[in-house]
Amino acid sequence: MWIVDSAYRNGGVDLWTKDGAVTKVHHEYNPPFLVHFPDLHAHHELIGTLEERYRAEECTIRTIFGDLQGYSVYAGRDVAEAIEQQAKFDVQLFNVDVRRDQRFMAEHRIFPCGGETDDRFSPEFSYSLNSIEIIVHNNPSLSPLCSDVEIIHEHTEQLTGQTREVLEDLFLLVESLDPDVILMPDADTWMPKIRKQAQKHGLGMPFSRNGKYRQMDSRSYWSYGRMEHKGSALIPDGRILIDTEQSFVYQEGGLDGVLMAARLSGLSPNLSSRFTPGTLISSYEIYDAVKQGIAVPFRKSDPEMIRHVAALRAADRGGMMFQPAPGIYEKVEEIDFTSMYPTIIVHSNLSPETIEHPERQGFLPAALKPLLELRINTKRLKKTNPRFTGIDSILKWMLVTCFGYTGYKNAKFGRIEVHEGITGRSRDILICTKNIAEELGFIVLHGIVDCLWVQGSAVGMLKQRVEKESGIPTEIDHFDWIVFEPMNDGFGAYNRYFGRLADGSIKARGIAARRHDTPEFIRLMQGRMLEVMATARSIAELNDKKEEIGNIFRETIKSLPAADPRTMIINRRISRLTYAHRCIEDAAVRAYRKHGIEIAPGMKIKYVVTDARRYQVSPAWYADSFDLPFYRGLIDKAWTEISFSFTGGKSEVKIFDDVPVLSSSAENRVNIRA
Repeated sequence: MWIVDSAYRNGGVDLWTKDGAVTKVHHEYNPPFLVHFPDLHAHHELIGTLEERYRAEECTIRTIFGDLQGYSVYAGRDVAEAIEQQAKFDVQLFNVDVRRDQRFMAEHRIFPCGGETDDRFSPEFSYSLNSIEIIVHNNPSLSPLCSDVEIIHEHTEQLTGQTREVLEDLFLLVESLDPDVILMPDADTWMPKIRKQAQKHGLGMPFSRNGKYRQMDSRSYWSYGRMEHKGSALIPDGRILIDTEQSFVYQEGGLDGVLMAARLSGLSPNLSSRFTPGTLISSYEIYDAVKQGIAVPFRKSDPEMIRHVAALRAADRGGMMFQPAPGIYEKVEEIDFTSMYPTIIVHSNLSPETIEHPERQGFLPAALKPLLELRINTKRLKKTNPRFTGIDSILKWMLVTCFGYTGYKNAKFGRIEVHEGITGRSRDILICTKNIAEELGFIVLHGIVDCLWVQGSAVGMLKQRVEKESGIPTEIDHFDWIVFEPMNDGFGAYNRYFGRLADGSIKARGIAARRHDTPEFIRLMQGRMLEVMATARSIAELNDKKEEIGNIFRETIKSLPAADPRTMIINRRISRLTYAHRCIEDAAVRAYRKHGIEIAPGMKIKYVVTDARRYQVSPAWYADSFDLPFYRGLIDKAWTEISFSFTGGKSEVKIFDDVPVLSSSAENRVNIRA
């Protein structure tokens, strides 16, 4: 019984399983939520009503903090919220908002994308899913019609013509191929449009195996200090539909990553492909809690402890960083801790209930330990088998966000003191690592939270000492040379660097070639430069490449006036729809609205700047021109990041007399900033 999909319908859980063919099995399931009243006498009338109407029964509620006496109530979330109001929030509720199909599987110790005898934490799981890819070549933001569709399976089929004819042929192909997985760029945008067109033409849409679909509403929300947007989705029953363009999990992990995320979180792959790593790790913890019989709180009731200001200042300082001196360095070692924060949680037994009782075995360390061991395993496996690269990437992101969720106010199993304890120990570890390195004769160049860059020999001894004293496994990367970029004030940037690794590849962070908002024209220029620089094994050899790299800059400047406007597209995530001051993002929002395109805070927009002085832009698909000085300024900025390698660590940008650098003029500084 390999579970393909799950859904809660008609008072029970539908499990779609594959054993040759895919079949649906319905399980009657109506679980109760749990409620604890601190003062039974104050709420005796309410309790009586619950017993009469909703079969409320006395029970023991097991929480991570200990057992509570309470009641199990056979009703839904609306009743739970009504209880809160009636009791004036003097009540604790549990298992109210746990997804019922996830809860059913956790209680029965089964999981999505696996069979009854499978190991949930095995990276070497197998599956037999037939898949197709559907590509709609029309613009999803502009057109409600599907007149150009490509279907890729054993061979490729192209469907063009009137929408009705295209949809008829598409639906027939889906029915005949009967795929388990449909990969579709912008699926969540196209599905409502396709359903509307199918209804208009009297066609049955066959993406669901039983004709039923689940609706996910769109919403905007803050996450890690920036506005995010989750679009609406139409999810079919019994079949996996992945929006390959919008799914972060799919883009990072491929299909294997989506299936592994589903196995771990207890969510169907349709959901795991649409959720963030933070939601996945939270769901993983919820699944594990339900599996152990631990009640999941509806709203947390463990406020931050009262502390002296001095204690708070000492605890709440975040991660440790050592600022680098900007420049280029040769023969540098990067020592990187594997999943430092999750390892600290496990090794230091950090959990909400262990803050005041460290002698207890914490829920979070016990839950995260197998996930951490799995990550260490996949990190080893991916070195010889690329299949595990995607799975390892998803595990990395889930473990990264598990730290952030410990301090998130609505986290089911989080508490700010745990968050502070993790960062406090990480600071101690990084300082200890720095001291060990200097004791062994290394020069420390840079450090940021969980990695350190040093110069020196005997790196094997350094690795051994650090792992012994920290208890955390490490990875060593050797750079033949590395460039730490300067900030505008001349000091070293913490997160902008690039360098050549021992295997000949370039590792880069924070520069134009790595940023998502960099136009393709400029990313291509910097990418070509980095490819040339990758052939240099030393600073001396790198200096010999100066002229060749300068020629790429010259060619780019020369070809700029004739460039395709589509290569000038800027991708930005907008945090708001109204701006107090004029800016390019405000112009982009107005341009989208002018063309009747719906937008919401947190959405990504694509535009081309046509006149930076007048704050004029065009949505990407309408652009037929671009602002030459504005994009020349962006090119200069990207070139400055590269040219810094040849200036001996000085912040000069003009190293070729025959190529003027426009970024020194007041006009172009305004354009760049805009």
